[in-house]
Amino acid sequence: MIFLIAYISSVVLINFAFSTAPHLDIIWSAWGGLVFVLRDMVQTRFGHGAIVAMLAALVLSYVTSDPSIALASATAFAVSECIDWLVFTITRRPLRDRLWISSAQSIPLDTFIFFGMIDLLTPPVLITALASKFAGVTAVWLIMAWRERKQAVAG
Repeated sequence: MIFLIAYISSVVLINFAFSTAPHLDIIWSAWGGLVFVLRDMVQTRFGHGAIVAMLAALVLSYVTSDPSIALASATAFAVSECIDWLVFTITRRPLRDRLWISSAQSIPLDTFIFFGMIDLLTPPVLITALASKFAGVTAVWLIMAWRERKQAVAG
């Protein structure tokens, strides 16, 4: 439940931050990695129920943030969720691999769509957003791989 609350809160807070202080775009873009990690944890625990969490976050974002930010967030999320769904449905690889494969495809599209729609697609923002998102998913991949090896040795 903690991941669910953290995920919804992080989406709302980041959208609010971009709405109220867009000049701090590099700082806010660095937090995007956290959202992707939390989203993956929510998907792992709740499956397709993650869409309900996404809808809740988007409704709260429309209420608390600039509607154009909320729309950009919703559009980017819809595209990345479609990619995630396809990767998770088609591939039969271990969960950690599906997370990384999905993220490798969805992170760049999500980033270009969101920042393009809010006219903040600058090289520093792009690099920061991509780096934070890939660092987050790589950290999750490494933790999952370590746990699998630890269980294999103990088992």
